[in-house]
Amino acid sequence: MKQTLFLMALALMTSSLVAADTTAKDDVIAAAKKLAEKPNYSWKSNTEMGGGNNRGGGPMEGKTDKAGYSLILVIRGENTIEALVKDGKAAVKIVDGWQSPQEMADALGAAGGNRNPGRMIARLVQSIQTPSAQATDLAGKTKELKKADDAYSGDLEEAAVKEMLTLGRRREGAEAPTVTGAKGSVKFWLQEGILFKMVIKASGSVKSGDNEREVERTVTVDIKDVGATKMEIPEDAKKKLS
Repeated sequence: MKQTLFLMALALMTSSLVAADTTAKDDVIAAAKKLAEKPNYSWKSNTEMGGGNNRGGGPMEGKTDKAGYSLILVIRGENTIEALVKDGKAAVKIVDGWQSPQEMADALGAAGGNRNPGRMIARLVQSIQTPSAQATDLAGKTKELKKADDAYSGDLEEAAVKEMLTLGRRREGAEAPTVTGAKGSVKFWLQEGILFKMVIKASGSVKSGDNEREVERTVTVDIKDVGATKMEIPEDAKKKLS
C-alpha cells in the first residue's frame, strides 16, 4: 500500500514538472508567434566572442515585417553588408546593385583565390533567422525552461550548442568541425505576452582540421518599435529571392 502511494505521488510530481516545462515553452513560443504576427518590428543582435577573439562576432540590425521579409545590416569592423532575407533566401547589395548569393559568389570568386568571399557572405546572410523564428527554434531545443519574474531561462540541448559554435566555420570542401564539452543556455524576456529580448550563450572546444580552440559565444537580441517600424523593401531585391 505504501509503495503504491509512493508511486502515485512520484507520478503526480513527474507529470507536474512536465506540465510546468511545457507551459513555459508554450509561453515563449506563443510570445514569439505574437511578435511575428505584428505588422513589423526592429531588432538588434550583437555577438560577443570570449577569449579575446572576435571572429564571427559583431552587431547586426534588422527590420522585419509580417510577410517574413527582413532588411538586415551586418556590421563587421569597417564593413557593412546590406541584405534582404526571407525563408532562407537572400539578396545582397553590392556596388552593382542587388544580387543573389550565386551571382555574388560568381562576381567575387576570382578576387578571393581559394576562399570565395561571396560564398562566405551568402552563407552568413542565408543563415540569419528572425528573432521570432529563432526564439521558437531555441525554445524547442531547451532541456527545460523555468520562469522567474518576466524571464524564462534554461539549458540548451548539446546538438543546438554545437550548431551555434560551428556556424560559418566550415570552408568549402573541408570536413565539418567537431565540438566537445558543448554547453549553452538561453534566456527570454516577455512584455505583455510578446518577446522583446533574448540572450543565448554557447561554449565548447571546436576542432577544425589540426586546429582546436576554446570558443565562447554570447548573442544578445533586443526588439523594439513593434508595429511602428518603417521599412521599404526594394523591388530589385525582392526579385532576387524568387
